[in-house]
Amino acid sequence: MNQILKVSRCDFIMGFEKNGQLQSWLELNPQAIGFAFLGRSNVGKSSLINSLFGKKTARVSNTPGRTQQINIFEFEIYGIDNVFYLFDVPGYGHANVSQRTMKNWNQLMDTFFQLISPLVLLINIQDARHPYQKADQHFLSYIKQLPHESYLVLNKIDKLKKQSEKAKLKLQVKELLPEFKMLKQIFELSALSKKGVDKLEESLYQYLEKKMLAISET
Repeated sequence: MNQILKVSRCDFIMGFEKNGQLQSWLELNPQAIGFAFLGRSNVGKSSLINSLFGKKTARVSNTPGRTQQINIFEFEIYGIDNVFYLFDVPGYGHANVSQRTMKNWNQLMDTFFQLISPLVLLINIQDARHPYQKADQHFLSYIKQLPHESYLVLNKIDKLKKQSEKAKLKLQVKELLPEFKMLKQIFELSALSKKGVDKLEESLYQYLEKKMLAISET
């Protein structure tokens, strides 16, 4: 039986709203291993984080754009003796914020992607009912230039009731794969019902295990 991600602890370190503070932390942690969760506002990013790391890890809100800083947590899991990092990144593609806030977000995001450890897995969450929106296209085009592995998580799969909707989703995924080869795995799941979450947990454990082995061999 394969191991799955079982978190023994997950503690909030700090939230970064200022670019200089984020830059300092990333420069001090160039070999951090972990996961960054990224997606459009209101795709269920916080619900997925809570499903994986504990009920109260990320703040869930019905108001898009509520997460306005990059929140960093450290966590440990059963089976691997090491401290890892979780990055909860503000949702992209949300227009109903001030220009000042948007400018600050863009600066934070640029710094984050320029300096984040290449050992951090980028997990892009999209709404299974409305995947590959324009904001998602821009985001995937941006991260495909980076040296990071990436997963695509199609959340809210339980909302697709008709077979035609499921068939349409599979076709959309098939069409984007040739362009975005950095997407190593794709998951269809529901963060709320936890349907399909176990497959993601298994893969996340394997990712951490693989990175730890690579470090030990260097």
